[in-house]
Amino acid sequence: MTVNGAASQAVEEAAPAAGEAVGRVLGTQAASPLSFWVGLEPGKVVQLDDVVVTRRDVPGYGPVLVAGVVTTVEARHEGAAYDSDVFLIADGALPAAVVEVAEVRVTRVEPEVFVPPLPGAKVHLAGSDDREQALYFDVMDRRIPIGMGRDGRPMYVNFDFLDGTRGAHVSISGVSGVATKTSFATFLLYSIFNSGVLDAESANTKALIFSVKGEDLLFLDHDNLRLDEGARAVYARLGLPARPFGSVHVFAPPRPGDANGVPHVSARTQGVSSFYWTLVEFCEEELLRFVFADADDERAGYSLLVGQVAARLKAWAEPVGDGGAVMVQGTAARTFADLVELLSDQLQDEGTRQQWTGAQTPLGTVNAFLRRLRSAVRPLSPIVRGDLPFYRNHTVSTSDAQVSIVDLHNLPERAQRFVVGVVLRGEFHRKESSGTARPLLFVVLDELNKYAPREGDSPIKEILLDVAERGRSLGVILIGAQQTASEVERRIVSNSAVRVAGRLDPAEAARSEYGWLPPAVRERATIAKPGTMFVAQPEIPVPLAVAFPFPAWATRPAEAAAPAATKVSSGDPFQGLPGVEEDIPPF
Repeated sequence: MTVNGAASQAVEEAAPAAGEAVGRVLGTQAASPLSFWVGLEPGKVVQLDDVVVTRRDVPGYGPVLVAGVVTTVEARHEGAAYDSDVFLIADGALPAAVVEVAEVRVTRVEPEVFVPPLPGAKVHLAGSDDREQALYFDVMDRRIPIGMGRDGRPMYVNFDFLDGTRGAHVSISGVSGVATKTSFATFLLYSIFNSGVLDAESANTKALIFSVKGEDLLFLDHDNLRLDEGARAVYARLGLPARPFGSVHVFAPPRPGDANGVPHVSARTQGVSSFYWTLVEFCEEELLRFVFADADDERAGYSLLVGQVAARLKAWAEPVGDGGAVMVQGTAARTFADLVELLSDQLQDEGTRQQWTGAQTPLGTVNAFLRRLRSAVRPLSPIVRGDLPFYRNHTVSTSDAQVSIVDLHNLPERAQRFVVGVVLRGEFHRKESSGTARPLLFVVLDELNKYAPREGDSPIKEILLDVAERGRSLGVILIGAQQTASEVERRIVSNSAVRVAGRLDPAEAARSEYGWLPPAVRERATIAKPGTMFVAQPEIPVPLAVAFPFPAWATRPAEAAAPAATKVSSGDPFQGLPGVEEDIPPF
């Protein structure tokens, strides 16, 4: 026996209890401190994402643990020279051995003595303690479960990289309808709220979710009727309760043409409020710039004119009555269409145009501005109002519940941009004025590429960049989802400490934005099943493949069980119905 072989055997005998031995470090492939190959023993199997360990006794340092994740598994006939030899070998006419080998990418060396594992050293599947070390779970003082690994054991992410302590923000990419981006985002929120990492801050930590996918996200506080015992067992293994979100409030736009401002939802009837902005607020808060929130608007020549007109509205508009209407230059406006018509008359009149523009402005620029403004009348009229009672609570607020959902699916895209921009600006300014990062506010925004595209500028993109670059210090954490990370502003993606990929389009997976995925993982991402995500975080040098559990909360109206407070008991058929003093929805 060689000296190195004897040392290796001594290390194996002195090592703490490990998992099953699966093979030995290959000598036909070069081993390095960063990667090595394993020859599997007959009858032993490893698969991608398995965590394995080996040890080496280094003079002067003692036993050194080398741990890693399996990134490639290959099988071949050893002794075959031609492709056609496979048939001779199968018939027994040609002697050959079937050999299976696995490539291991090193994730941790402990202590940090960067030497290669020795050929012939035994390789084990990682036991509990070794797995904790290999994936840095042992140094995560505040960790939250993100799903199960391929070995059926929990996977975690370090909360220090989510709450702003050492990093912040999450970027989730994947094919629409297959990658389950929104489902993973909601599970991540649920894990944060229920894993105990927030301690005393749990009750005051908030989440703001912008929903564009029908009414699927409006029932997060309802039990999922499809949740079975197997799924409950997964939650138990993750250390999480299998229950819906406890505190949810939904905000929806008013029904078009409805004089009472009834929320435009059909499936949910409780815990829903209308949101809109009065014409007074539209003028006072200079919201006109969010009407021109497309990237094309910034490239047009009227961006300066937008600011000038918004400033004049702020200075000259006066409230009229109690419905949010305004009086401008002696003309009353009670609807958004009235206000647009007023601006059109003022800007087309040569006698008043310069008062609004502040300088000589080409008529072509004014006409382009007005054409764009008139096209906004139909999409924005339901949410910019001067005909509803001013005293009604109509603002989107995160103070009413732990999770606030802004339902956008009934609004045109132009109105969706307006709502996202105005609400984000309001919440970001609120956090700025509070002077403290705690409690945290998590913002979940799907279709991020639509609001912060790589090319061009817009008011919404400015806000999202501010959130990405300064939100960490203010306690505003962005969980952004998009089909294509290559089409999102680079600074937003690069500021995301945690990156997640579900099922990817093959062409998209080849883009440089996915350089954090090793080549083998990129290929796997193109065939990943729904519920499988690849999660990268700064501490771990390889992305973790995780499967998050089936939602314990309803993800569509058909899955929603009746809330416990409204279930009818056999003793009192009227139990749970709204009382006289309660606000009964008018629909």
